[in-house]
Amino acid sequence: MKKKTLVAVISAVMMSLGLMVSAQGKGTNPDIELLRKKFAAELLQAPVNEAQVRAMMSDIRPDGTWPGIDYADTARTAFRHTIHLANMIQMSRAYKQKGSPLASNKDLKKAIYLALDHWLRHNYICENWWNNEIGTPNDLTSILYIMDRDLTREQIAKASAITARAHIDAWGARQSGDRIKIAGIQAKNAVFSRNVPVFEMLMKVIESEIRIVPFVQRGLMSDMSFHHRDDKVNNTLSYGLGYAEAFVEWADKVSDTRYKFAEAPVKLLIDYYLDGICKMMAFGKINDPGTANRDISRSRGGGGSSSVMPRRLMKISDYRKEELQQVADAREGKSSAAKAFATFFWQSEHFAVQRPNWYTSVRMFSSRNANMEEPYNGEGLKNHHRGDGTNYLSLSGKEYYSISPVYDWQKIPGTTIVQKASLPPENQIQKYGMFDYVGAATDGKYGAVGFDFISPHDPLRARKSWFFFDDEYACLGAAISAQTALNTVTTVDQRGSEGAVSIGTESALHVIKAGEQRLSEAGWAHHGNVGYIFPDASNVVVSNQTQTGSWFDINRQTSTSKEQISADVFKLWIDHGSRVRNGSYAYIVMPASTAEETKLAASSPKLEILSNTAALQAVYHKELRMLQAVFYKHGEINVPGMNIVVHNPAIIMARMTNDAIYLSFSDPTRNQDRIVIDLNGQSLTAPLPVGEFAGQSLSLQINK
Repeated sequence: MKKKTLVAVISAVMMSLGLMVSAQGKGTNPDIELLRKKFAAELLQAPVNEAQVRAMMSDIRPDGTWPGIDYADTARTAFRHTIHLANMIQMSRAYKQKGSPLASNKDLKKAIYLALDHWLRHNYICENWWNNEIGTPNDLTSILYIMDRDLTREQIAKASAITARAHIDAWGARQSGDRIKIAGIQAKNAVFSRNVPVFEMLMKVIESEIRIVPFVQRGLMSDMSFHHRDDKVNNTLSYGLGYAEAFVEWADKVSDTRYKFAEAPVKLLIDYYLDGICKMMAFGKINDPGTANRDISRSRGGGGSSSVMPRRLMKISDYRKEELQQVADAREGKSSAAKAFATFFWQSEHFAVQRPNWYTSVRMFSSRNANMEEPYNGEGLKNHHRGDGTNYLSLSGKEYYSISPVYDWQKIPGTTIVQKASLPPENQIQKYGMFDYVGAATDGKYGAVGFDFISPHDPLRARKSWFFFDDEYACLGAAISAQTALNTVTTVDQRGSEGAVSIGTESALHVIKAGEQRLSEAGWAHHGNVGYIFPDASNVVVSNQTQTGSWFDINRQTSTSKEQISADVFKLWIDHGSRVRNGSYAYIVMPASTAEETKLAASSPKLEILSNTAALQAVYHKELRMLQAVFYKHGEINVPGMNIVVHNPAIIMARMTNDAIYLSFSDPTRNQDRIVIDLNGQSLTAPLPVGEFAGQSLSLQINK
């Protein structure tokens, strides 16, 4: 087939997909031309590594391939072809960037042509649809923008035919975090080809994607969390972050054009960014490991976030600008955005709490949500128990990700797990909960969490609760039943070792530098900057020693290193023994504390544990005059100045001042329409949120 005829055929195919081949001429729409320049300029901003580019030029083969890439393996756990695409982008940038030592270099252009023509001849298709409809089209679009007129018409036509796989009628463009990404890639190609009607249609699609959807659908939830799939797993910091980034990129780019987005979706996106994304990050800048799914098994996971998005949002809107400025400053190291808050994402069963110098969360699941993402593409192979009431504590925000390859995945902070010889197969990771009672009550600063837990993996049941204050939080477990000869443990913490562990008993202070010890009389422990208090000192075990593993143990991608890694790890747990009947535990965590502060708190506790039974778990903070209680059924409790009778299952908080009692409550079962409480003899009946807001907390002020 002659070249001219081939281009005509490809052009016809592209037209059928709503695209046009660039005429390489002057456009008639000034906004389209402006957008073209913006995208090209942005792609050319990244620095050029001359040595790397020269190595690519030297290593490329006559057929346009590079050694070290298995071009035959297109499996979803492989597809090293992405390296080929990345090489082409780097070389194109070196060729076109002003001031680059390789700008307009003829040998470099020849290498770019070799690599690009190879790809266009073979049109590699991966078993993972994402590469075909997002990854590859996005990378080739970048090359088109960078090289532009330095490519031949045939190269542009063939590359555009491949980028056209990203279109809103593609399989992957279903409602979720991917539809907006695919629409964005297609819109970039419409700008490149100057197809104004298609571009204008796609701007409406992208703008319309920023909306709250019903719980039964995929997308942005009314609690400001994000669900990418029907399993209702929390995907806020993965697909939900990409969803926000795709919108913000376009909102920024079109802000000074006739295509500027309406105010309502921009404001909603800012709400989602600040009240969802940032509140699932330690100090608004580092991913909470409790939100991670299979991404916890990636060596690049858990890093800090840049200030690009908050600064883009400030550029396009004045809405909540001061809060966005605080996030941007914190990410640039200028100040801290660590304001105190407590929030419950009731549609994702996730609770987060922050203080100026610590951040923690509780991850749960229920009959409404699955426990964990599937191990797609061979990632997250040991995530079976990471939804079982996981309670990671962050002081720096970097305590957990680096030790993932050596982690003991049956001793996860906050969880109660039967200690098996090995975890079940990877196809048994994702499970739905078997009970409705999962929830939290919060007033925005403090919070109580309740979890009626039935393990989908083990013959285990437990009632678990957490109570959060300013300087400490309490963790209770009751009615623990595990009819198995295997030991059951509740893990208090597991993190990278920060040196010796101090252990306080009634008679002495011990320091454990390394090894594992059972501490039957331990009243408190201290490691790093965290204190742990045990009102019942029996059966506490501490380990402070080297653990070994590899990234490949948890991530089967062909690019994953199989090298054995060793790291020193601190672990602290409570051993319930075997064949547990009506077991229990209680411990208090003191983040950002010294050993002396921990010792003092253990001897003069601010917290009083009022009840830890199958019916009621409750604590009272003496200084705050605050009661927090998890009622699994109707019940009564008394503290100084307050007698409370709850007539239905509920989680409550009650704080007393000289003038009033501040009451917060929620329905963790999500199937009640009202709550009835007797407070100091006064009967209160209040309607509960229903529908999309079932499980949300309400607050009342009752004046004395």
